[in-house]
Amino acid sequence: MGSSRSLSRRQPQLAPRAAKPAGFSLLTGVMENALGPLARKSFALHAELAESLPQDVGYRRCKTHSVSMSVKAGSRPSTRKINTLPTWVDGTDAIRASVIGNEENTGQVHPERLTKALLEEVIKKGGAVREHTEIVGLKMNAETRAIEGVYIKSTIRNSMHINDGHKEVEIEFLPADNVILALGVWSQTLQSILATTNAATLNTSIFSGLKVHSMVLADPEQKASADALFLTYRGKNGSNLEPEVYPRPDDTVYVCGVSSEEAPPQYADEIVAEAAAIETLKEVATAVSSNFNKAKVLKQQSCFLPCTDDGLPVIGAVPGVDKGLYIATGHSCWGILNGPATGLGIAELIVEGKTTVDLTAFDPARYSFKKNS
Repeated sequence: MGSSRSLSRRQPQLAPRAAKPAGFSLLTGVMENALGPLARKSFALHAELAESLPQDVGYRRCKTHSVSMSVKAGSRPSTRKINTLPTWVDGTDAIRASVIGNEENTGQVHPERLTKALLEEVIKKGGAVREHTEIVGLKMNAETRAIEGVYIKSTIRNSMHINDGHKEVEIEFLPADNVILALGVWSQTLQSILATTNAATLNTSIFSGLKVHSMVLADPEQKASADALFLTYRGKNGSNLEPEVYPRPDDTVYVCGVSSEEAPPQYADEIVAEAAAIETLKEVATAVSSNFNKAKVLKQQSCFLPCTDDGLPVIGAVPGVDKGLYIATGHSCWGILNGPATGLGIAELIVEGKTTVDLTAFDPARYSFKKNS
């Protein structure tokens, strides 16, 4: 028996604007906590996707280095070359470095290319995308406590019309046996939507957002190898940061870091990068490699990482609803790595009722609150 699939999203550019980790390294070697099994499964799935998808998603294996640097004003730069680092990392302020991942357990992928490629495949298989829409409510059968559909509205901001002095927005009902809530950092706004079931008990106050800045450089000499850098960095102003540097196969370099905890704006296209944060990232880039002194900045941007109180994602059935309502969010910076296995796990829950990857640690029920009678 066939099934139809529909994706409702506020804006077509939501994926790249909400999370711009355009070079995230896929580290399985350091994922030995509760995320370990999910990460290892997802790491393998990334290789399968890169092989099977017709589009180039920027996937490759690479090395990953942990590097400590200090460029504090007035300090004397080191003249010692650290042999474990690639030759393009020629900054004189590196204090120590170690290899923390190799081609066996580390890789990278371009998130925007990957998500667009996956969406294209869904559409090829008959899936539908409802652009400029957002969910505003859920319909649940009171007797069976099973989801029967969702209510959506347009998010085109000039689509509202005035009637008797009040703004009105047309609400549309979409029948659905299964609904997956994958709102990323906007999961913290779900409480009012879940309340429309009069049954869901997921406490969405545990979700928060971390704003992170990034930029993309053109590598002028095309020398940067497949080596990702995780930095412990002390800047000229004495600030301590943990920026990351990712050369990509297309001869660009992605640099990210400089974060702050804050609520996201209502719409993804309202996310604005702070000039001071971008200047700090430029400082980091030039401290890492003299080659980046003359690199052209192709993009400067910021995004929001979806976080949870305990640092683990929320994946599984929404508590209080007996059938048909699932959530997958809260992956923080590991969203690209763990995305494929998360999707597989949710699909298995819907189709089989059980998963091949243990999702126990990510059960939404851990954040359930008791409904008032």
